[in-house]
Amino acid sequence: MQLPTPEELKDKRTELGLTQSDLAKRAGVSQPLIARIESGDVDPRLSTLRKIIEVFEDVEKEDIQVGNIMNTNVISAPPEEHIDVAVQIMEKHNISQIPVISKGVSVGSISEEMIVRSLAGKKKNTVSHMLIKEMMGDSFPTVSPNADIKMVSYMLERNPAVLVLEMGKVVGVVTKHDVLKLLSD
Repeated sequence: MQLPTPEELKDKRTELGLTQSDLAKRAGVSQPLIARIESGDVDPRLSTLRKIIEVFEDVEKEDIQVGNIMNTNVISAPPEEHIDVAVQIMEKHNISQIPVISKGVSVGSISEEMIVRSLAGKKKNTVSHMLIKEMMGDSFPTVSPNADIKMVSYMLERNPAVLVLEMGKVVGVVTKHDVLKLLSD
């Protein structure tokens, strides 16, 4: 692991639009210490360096909006289709749940878990010929494209996906996988 140079720290701070005072306040250190670190007059403690880097990471996350990471190809099913169509869609795309969308508006969701649960005590043909709207669960939560990624991350702790709406219509979807991809960028 290579520690950042004073120049790299200063460049990162200015790239993120932070003043020395902003960085100091958020890192819990003094502004003169930040100035001395950036000028190379003092070698910071590892704990201080860690605080500075955490501030940089937090500021970078604040700037990420859902519209920048959402998938615009929303894989969904209409409520009027049969359950076997939903199963085919999930199998084709290797996913375990999909939103149910009617005329661009989310009306519910369907998952492998719901379908498997409904098979208990019923014949396969009975379940496969049911309409999606007869089995679907609640819709996934929704946000606008300019929603902050932090808020969506919290929503994804309790939901498999978050739909992105513009003018009342579904224009994208964000999953945990999309948020994890941010770590590899």
